[in-house]
Amino acid sequence: MSFNSQADKKAPVPNNNAQKVSSLGGFIAGGVAACGAVTFTNPIELIKTRMQLQGELSKTKKGQTRLYRNPFQAFKVIYQHEGIRGLQQGLVCGYYYQLGLNGCRIGLYEPSRYYITRVLMPSKIVNGRAQENLLINVLAGFTSGAAGAVLASPFFLIKTRMQSFSKTGAVGQQTHYTGTWDGIRQIYKHEGLRGLYRGVDAAVLRTGAGSSAQLPVYYLTKNFALKHHLARDNSFLLHFISASMAGLGVAIVMNPWDVVLTRMYNQKGNLYKSPLDCFKKIISIEGPMALYKGFWAQLFRVGPHSILTLMFMEQCMKAMVEIESKLKRFQ
Repeated sequence: MSFNSQADKKAPVPNNNAQKVSSLGGFIAGGVAACGAVTFTNPIELIKTRMQLQGELSKTKKGQTRLYRNPFQAFKVIYQHEGIRGLQQGLVCGYYYQLGLNGCRIGLYEPSRYYITRVLMPSKIVNGRAQENLLINVLAGFTSGAAGAVLASPFFLIKTRMQSFSKTGAVGQQTHYTGTWDGIRQIYKHEGLRGLYRGVDAAVLRTGAGSSAQLPVYYLTKNFALKHHLARDNSFLLHFISASMAGLGVAIVMNPWDVVLTRMYNQKGNLYKSPLDCFKKIISIEGPMALYKGFWAQLFRVGPHSILTLMFMEQCMKAMVEIESKLKRFQ
């Protein structure tokens, strides 16, 4: 049957493997997909972190030279002084973070969507599956993202401090950890369990905001592209278009909360009492646009990261469907 035939005029229903796997299978697939993506995007994450900390709570003076002027110049400066190892600081900790965050964000998205639909719009449950609804999708994205943020918060805290640390280009408050577990040991020793969850409220806001945009925009774009015959179902082009739009949506919605989170995680003392206090101080001292510090680095990170994660996710979910179906045969 040809792509533009009469039978194809009806919008095809996208194949969603996420609805076919268990919550555990979705958690594993989501975590593995995100780890694959962060291997490539960790350097721009590090650049974004340093750009967001640059000029913390200080007014930018006219003609003042900034250490990191844009993502490309920052990449060059860091590479010249710290090499590849410097650009990949915090990568292992990033793996732990991605397993917890995206394992929940992707793995719990469909279960959250199902149960929220069952409570708010039971008529939208058809043949045991929740039908697409933008409001439900946003709520499910926020819920699954917030759960991931809480679970993975200690790793994001340590990763932020590891990425901000530099002997040659220091920005923000400097804290040195030799690795992930050294970071956990030091924080727990001096601040206890509460210290490991410093800034978790900001993490929930940041990740919830990003998640409420990412998967809803991804599936909305996917449905739109299929409806208007812009790409075939399960094609590389379809996944690329959908993931690109999801990345743009995440960058716009999440950046202000990401700046707040970076500042709260990197502080040693109590410079900021809460996310709201941090938000207010940034605006009053640095101006509203400071909330979009590092936006281009954020976009260059979130765009490729979303594209890679969501494209890897499609393949991981497909593989998980096959694995779980084989396991059921042996039961």
